[in-house]
Amino acid sequence: MYGGMGVGAFAVVRTDAASIWATGKSWFQVPPVVQLNLTGTLPPGVTGKDVIVALCGLFKSDVLNHAVEVKGSEETLASISVDNRLTISNMSTEWSAISAMFPIDRTLERWLRYKATEAAMFEDRTTRERITHEKIDELYADPVQADPGAYYAKQLYLNLSTLSPYVSGPNSVKLSTPLSEIAPKKIKVDRAYIISCTNSRASDIAAAAKVFQDAAKANSGKIPKIAEGVKLYIAAASVREQEIAEDSWQTLLEAGSIPLPPSCGPCIGLGKGLLEDGEVGISASNRNFKGRMGSRNAQAYLASPEVVAASALSGVISGTGVYKAPANYFGVDFGYGTGSPVTTESELGNVLEQLESLIDRVESSAVDDTSKAITKILPGFPEMISGEIVFCNADNLDTDNIYPGKYTYQDDITEEGMANICMSNYDPDFGLVAKPNDILVSGFNFGCGSSREQAATAILAKKIPLVVAGSFGNTFSRNSINNALLCLEVPRLIERLRATFTSLDKLPTRRTGWTLTWDVARSVVKVQEGKNGDCWEEKVGEVAENLQEIVAKGGLENWVKHEIMKTEA
Repeated sequence: MYGGMGVGAFAVVRTDAASIWATGKSWFQVPPVVQLNLTGTLPPGVTGKDVIVALCGLFKSDVLNHAVEVKGSEETLASISVDNRLTISNMSTEWSAISAMFPIDRTLERWLRYKATEAAMFEDRTTRERITHEKIDELYADPVQADPGAYYAKQLYLNLSTLSPYVSGPNSVKLSTPLSEIAPKKIKVDRAYIISCTNSRASDIAAAAKVFQDAAKANSGKIPKIAEGVKLYIAAASVREQEIAEDSWQTLLEAGSIPLPPSCGPCIGLGKGLLEDGEVGISASNRNFKGRMGSRNAQAYLASPEVVAASALSGVISGTGVYKAPANYFGVDFGYGTGSPVTTESELGNVLEQLESLIDRVESSAVDDTSKAITKILPGFPEMISGEIVFCNADNLDTDNIYPGKYTYQDDITEEGMANICMSNYDPDFGLVAKPNDILVSGFNFGCGSSREQAATAILAKKIPLVVAGSFGNTFSRNSINNALLCLEVPRLIERLRATFTSLDKLPTRRTGWTLTWDVARSVVKVQEGKNGDCWEEKVGEVAENLQEIVAKGGLENWVKHEIMKTEA
């Protein structure tokens, strides 16, 4: 979220944080950087939530495990308030990026100046020493910015002027659709949510309340009630945000909203108001993975606070009517590059970027004499892993699918219990199909979503020593190393499996009869495609010694204990 304020913010999980506190050390892989070029300006009725929901669908896999640097003209960026920037940066995780950083510009400066003045006026503000005009002067005297001619792994562009309200879902952040295409379907809503750190600041609560206040003008000035059969839950991002939005908060209560405390709740499947079997929910939160907000047999959509409020008022997914499509509208203008007028030079640059990507892929898949070089293996780290492939044919298989959210905070669950519920939100029969020492193989962006470490430890509890995927979500990769679960990216294997197992039964979990052997020392995987099938090898990345050391000690927690013992010795 802090990327919305010009900060390069990268997430760490609980074990990471404990390691930093205890030893002052952590491990980090520097990510490639994507430049997101924004052009145009946000139209009335379009919000930061619409921007990020649209990006999730328009560029589904382009920013996976990349850091995103946002760029735009002063006019373009002035149309995106800091609150909207916070929403975009917050949900960049769902876009599959590891961060999204806005520039330190005049819009941010005005916001900081206001916060500094406000803090100086009230003695009880904890920000009085942290946000001062003197510190803002220092920041803008030498703002953090990219070097001239900086290299980017990719360049994307989005013309904000062509954007309209968007809705995400059902049950996938990457499935995003213009509201204009969803509203005519009149999808009935059972529960609506204006909650979470993503979109429940004072400005969000005010925007939702305005939907009811505007409707009151046609109702003799009386705030209308939420549609019959719909429950609207509201929870402020903090106590302070609720206080600031008190009048708007009261409007929503008058409309019949159900207040919840300013904390995590339905957005992570906890507490009151969870979706039940067969229900449809629409939320201003950040994730709508299957089963995350309640029943895995429910459907969850994401939208801006305004659309959520309008949907609660009408009883079906709908908008406020504020947005008006321009004449001769042909849809969203987006693509690769800077969004500037096309020139021969820019076209050549795009072609070269694609060629470089292809060359990297070919080089990574080639097994030549260099693969005979031996990687140093530390004591305790496996030199070879082999097993039968169990294939879960799905992309974006998130941590709620791997380890259901309703169990996340059950501290008394046993290792056997974790093994029994492993992957149950994805496939209730996974436990009957997978066996100890199998190698779990899945599609692309495996382990996206929540940072829960149990997604890794539940797989280990199932006695599965290795997960192979086309690609992994960054946080899952960290959690795996930190808990001594090994992961490999082998895109070719996913392609081969999908080309072979194309039957109509669409088994979510399949025993393949294929075997995979990872020769860690040679950094090569060998795949035998069934008893009489093809056999092939592919080069994979080496495991760095610092990561081997963590795994060899049984995970980061044991590594920290070892470091503390060395210090005390």
